[in-house]
Amino acid sequence: MFRSKRLAALVAAVALGLAGCSAGGESAGEQSSETLTLGALLAPKTFAADQSEFANLSPFYQAVYDTLLRMEPDGSLVPMLATEWKYNDAKTVLTLKLRDDVKFTDGTAFNADAAKQNLERFKAGTSPDAQFLAALNTATAVDATTLELTLSAPDPAFLNYLSKDASFMQSPASFNNADIATNPVGSGPYILDTAATVTGTSYTYKSNPDYWAKELRHYDNLVLNVYGDQTSLLNAIKSGTLNAANTIDNNTLTEIEAAGYKVNPLQLNWSGLILFDRAGTTNPALKDVRVRQALNYAFDTKAMLESIGQGYGELTTQVFPPSSDAYDTSLDSRYAYDPAKAKALLAEAGYASGLTLELPSSTLLGNTIPALITQQLKDVGVDVKFTDVGNNFIADLLAPKFGVSYMILEQQSDWQLINMKLTPNAPWNPYKYEDPKVGELVNRIHVGTEDEQKSAAKELNKYIVEQAWFAPWYRPQSSFVTDAKTNVEVQTGNAYPFLWSFTPAS
Repeated sequence: MFRSKRLAALVAAVALGLAGCSAGGESAGEQSSETLTLGALLAPKTFAADQSEFANLSPFYQAVYDTLLRMEPDGSLVPMLATEWKYNDAKTVLTLKLRDDVKFTDGTAFNADAAKQNLERFKAGTSPDAQFLAALNTATAVDATTLELTLSAPDPAFLNYLSKDASFMQSPASFNNADIATNPVGSGPYILDTAATVTGTSYTYKSNPDYWAKELRHYDNLVLNVYGDQTSLLNAIKSGTLNAANTIDNNTLTEIEAAGYKVNPLQLNWSGLILFDRAGTTNPALKDVRVRQALNYAFDTKAMLESIGQGYGELTTQVFPPSSDAYDTSLDSRYAYDPAKAKALLAEAGYASGLTLELPSSTLLGNTIPALITQQLKDVGVDVKFTDVGNNFIADLLAPKFGVSYMILEQQSDWQLINMKLTPNAPWNPYKYEDPKVGELVNRIHVGTEDEQKSAAKELNKYIVEQAWFAPWYRPQSSFVTDAKTNVEVQTGNAYPFLWSFTPAS
């Protein structure tokens, strides 16, 4: 059985986006029952809300900043700084009622004008998620507790964005503070202890004594330690330094469990092939749906999961996640391994004598994945030529320079996934392939009623699976580990659980 250590590096590169910082730590003896100590592989570049990030960095920001809406572990939305909200019939005007009892830690009152300013700054800021507010046309403070947001067009994901970094609320009085990058001023459950914090290494937070939602804060103090690599993080876990951490390498789970930690599994990504060139621009064979379907039948996905993912994960042939309205259980097994069927489809398409595919490779992939792809496709008559693109792997995919590639990609919520992977201008549709049926279904999701959106999402998912836009193998397991003193609920759609989901075990 193959074991790929380098795959962990690729997962890190895709899921984390960049490499980490120097290791930091607090000894087990320095912990107390009032302190939650978490491990992370990345540190925030800045605490300025208009430059903030989410995903693996979410706990750093959630400690100090509140959002307008709050997302539960199952993905449902509940009140936070906004107590209620309502769209107009056209879904282009969103009216939110806000709390009137919240103050920032500098004493500034939170109100509709503060919310307006923060949203406008985030949209115009340099956060990698600034596009979350692309549909926001105007923000109006109707009165102190009423905020009206006008959208340029309906955005089915807009409410979700208001539970993330797009609506981190920073005190307007601190916008121009010279030290805002290292000294955040929010209304959140904690205050960053700048004297005890070592930027890039260890972040110490103390309780905000005036926090308005103390029921959401389960610890008096919070420490976030940053480790520059998986080995340093593993050593911190095994030493008992941490209450909880996310780990990207399932090869280490046996060691982690032996150290007394519980593994809390979740699926965030899918792994397999992206069949970019559906119009046959660079490889005419890929225009034929029978060829694309043959590539799906060609892979023994169970063996791929065992060889690459150590068996941790779930087989699938769809890119929408189980939490999605588009998800259909039956599509997880639409293309059962059938090399004979793959050969027959290739023959029907006129490729009985075989065809050649060009794929990119990188040292991050190691040798295991290219070898498996080469062998599985060779067994059905497809020759594979790999080109080492070095550090240009992602750039060359999106250029686009390859019609097919192996990839691990996030399974986002429906509207995010559609705009990241399926629409003509989606970044992961680099050939800008356009299908009228997909366009029709996307439009129904865009402007339809809730029931119409759900129905169209399921139809869209089934259609792109039947049309074989992708050749997914499995959803790899991500793992968040906790010690015996700590309970957590993992978060739908986010690598790191949200802070209010951590509770003492006793």
